[in-house]
Amino acid sequence: MKTAICDLLGIDLPLLAFSHCRDVVVEVSLAGGFGVLGGSMFTPEQLETELKWIDDHIQGRPYGVDIIVPERAAALQPGTPIDMDALLAAIPAEHRAYVDEILAAHGVTPAAGPATDGLAFAQSIPAPDELLDVAFSHPIKLIANALGVPPAVMLERGRAAGVPVAALVGAREHAIKQVAAGVDIIIAQGTEAGGHCGEVTTMVLVPEVVEAVAPVPVLAAGGIVTGRQMAASIALGAAGVWTGSVWLTTPEAETAPHTREKFLAATSRDTVRSKGRTGKPSRQLKSPWTDAWTRPGSPEPLPMPLQTLISEPALRHVDALAAAGDAGAQDLATYWVGQGVGLMNEVKSTRDVVYDMATDYADAVERVARTLE
Repeated sequence: MKTAICDLLGIDLPLLAFSHCRDVVVEVSLAGGFGVLGGSMFTPEQLETELKWIDDHIQGRPYGVDIIVPERAAALQPGTPIDMDALLAAIPAEHRAYVDEILAAHGVTPAAGPATDGLAFAQSIPAPDELLDVAFSHPIKLIANALGVPPAVMLERGRAAGVPVAALVGAREHAIKQVAAGVDIIIAQGTEAGGHCGEVTTMVLVPEVVEAVAPVPVLAAGGIVTGRQMAASIALGAAGVWTGSVWLTTPEAETAPHTREKFLAATSRDTVRSKGRTGKPSRQLKSPWTDAWTRPGSPEPLPMPLQTLISEPALRHVDALAAAGDAGAQDLATYWVGQGVGLMNEVKSTRDVVYDMATDYADAVERVARTLE
């Protein structure tokens, strides 16, 4: 398989795998694809540890890092602290109480008050410039900005290091803006995707973006969990695919066991775009948590990052209790996943997923070729 992205990144398969788990990153790269570590929620020290481990195990194969560096970060001086006290003070008491109400309805008692949990979580959020320093101190071959246009400092550091910069988009006009800013690779992510996503489907978005930004390479993303979908993406003009959800049911992934079981049993209709976790629409598994933020009389989710400061500590507490067998917590548990979850119905090793996708891709290409005979 040879596409522009294979040549650019030095890989055998046009398959990029986003994961928060270093084991998945390494296994995908060793199998011929390209692993990308989601590093936004690591402290600089944790990211250093993760990347050092990857360097020690990846046998020289290429890999990348995905972090969130908002445009406004360009105006920050290195080490400038974020005023977490001000952020926490902006959270209405109504929302704090509502989170406790959701938990109590399922027999879950908060480990501490929401303000205390929120403060601890807020204090763990790393400064973007520090994550950039760590990322560029390792032999990464790609850096991706997970949300919005990368700031000039990220683009400049990528060019100086010879590292392509990628950015995710959910609309044609966003892709044009990204390319104008100097982004090297566009990831066109359809609404089927897990995590933050727009409203346009992958089938429509990819050719729109390909035509708008040619010859900049485009990766297709959103609900892609099979090789035939990878082949379809290439047919639409993409240079490869960016995947995330498909790795969540592998034994190497960070997925909690009870959540993995939910994924394996889910259909493509069991996900929902909800603002209830981050304040921006993100696709995740339906649960009483997501339902609670849309029912009549519920408070409107707060803007990012305020919603994250009340939801993430609570949901991490839920996951801890669910892992210990708490039935109410297991019912509440949710995680980001795309509509492709309906095709993720068995546990496979990461390498087996890569090999199966490659075989399925080849079979799909042969089926299409036979239509021309």
